Amino acid sequence: MANRLARRFPAFGYRDYRLYWVGQLVSISGRWMQTVAQAWLVVDVLDATPFQLSLITGIQFAPILLFGLFAGVVADRVPKRNLLIATQVAMAALASILAVLVATGTVALWHVFLLALGLGIANAFDMPARHAFVSEMVDRSAVMNAVALNSAVFNSGRIIGPAIAGVLLAAFGPAICFTINALSFIAVIVALVRMRIRPVARPPTGSPLARLREGLGYVRATPDILRPILLVGTIGVFGMNFNVWLPLLTRESFAAGATTFGLLYAAMGIGSLSGALVLAAFGESPNRARMYLTGLILGAAELALAFAAAVPVGIALAMVCLAGVGFATTSTTATANTIVQTTASDELRGRVMAVYSTVFAGTIPFGALFAGAIAGRFGAPTSVALGGAVVAAGAVTIGVLERGRAARAARESVTAAATESAPAASAGLFPAPQRRRN
Repeated sequence: MANRLARRFPAFGYRDYRLYWVGQLVSISGRWMQTVAQAWLVVDVLDATPFQLSLITGIQFAPILLFGLFAGVVADRVPKRNLLIATQVAMAALASILAVLVATGTVALWHVFLLALGLGIANAFDMPARHAFVSEMVDRSAVMNAVALNSAVFNSGRIIGPAIAGVLLAAFGPAICFTINALSFIAVIVALVRMRIRPVARPPTGSPLARLREGLGYVRATPDILRPILLVGTIGVFGMNFNVWLPLLTRESFAAGATTFGLLYAAMGIGSLSGALVLAAFGESPNRARMYLTGLILGAAELALAFAAAVPVGIALAMVCLAGVGFATTSTTATANTIVQTTASDELRGRVMAVYSTVFAGTIPFGALFAGAIAGRFGAPTSVALGGAVVAAGAVTIGVLERGRAARAARESVTAAATESAPAASAGLFPAPQRRRN
């Protein structure tokens, strides 16, 4: 049994990765509690409009767009573990401040805006370092498994965090959720400190701007990296606006409260965890065709969710749709992450993952503003439906382009092989005369 588990989950064979995984399980649960509590605080306590709700999401992710690429240069320059410790400490401090403001009854909307900005700046440096750090904890052969297990822990937190947050919000209000999140960062900080990993820091070979251009040029010139990044960018803008959608769907479409809100988030988390575990157990290598297929399924599931909310059919069908959304999102993004990370060269991985993070998370502000504007004018179900339609169309389009490129490459390979074999064939039919040796 133990040998079978070791074969299925080889990343757990590395001590440093085990420490990191357990620390993340605690911390991510706390982060999801804060995500749910913050959205509910803004909508229910501070009575924000749909546009203000989307603006908070935009402010939180805008720093990733502004600083994410530069953060990749930093991640390639300094030890990633040290950078991650610094970002965890910063995020714990921000959560503590929000907890105090809410507990004392002095919180205002501008406080949430300002703290969301600080969290976004910390995340801008955290994300590329965290993605690239995987390749320092495990061997290349275990990267796919480690990325899938990271998705599993992220989505375990998505189940645990919202479920607990829904109960605590109804019983005690949002302050307790922010407090627990602040404390949860201790687990991952302790895990990072206890690691025995050898720091990897490379001396700079040029100015930061030159190194940034080098990373961007590499991504642009490598189709195997560029196309997955385009896909996750499409998902980030149009398919990941649940911080805007779910509070509005809960209150307006289902006329429900905080407990239902937590359940909806938890349903999506169950689907996401299932996708991550399936990928970790059976996805030995990244499959591009499957990535585009699950991207299409993601768009279709969001269209079904929009229908369930518009009729409305009921909360049960919405939870099933959200489980499908979660499954497809994890399968698509984890596969894309692995393809990008294993294709990138070691010396450029931080910058490449910064491009990945910037495109995926840094574009979310535009999606949030778009989703909020559509929801404010036409309703949340219309906003969800439009996002799902664009994601489905994007997955099909990029997949067709990928297939066309593969077909052209195959034809060129056959032509090249035929060209190389032609002289040899001619030589066999008409051998050159042999010179006599004197």
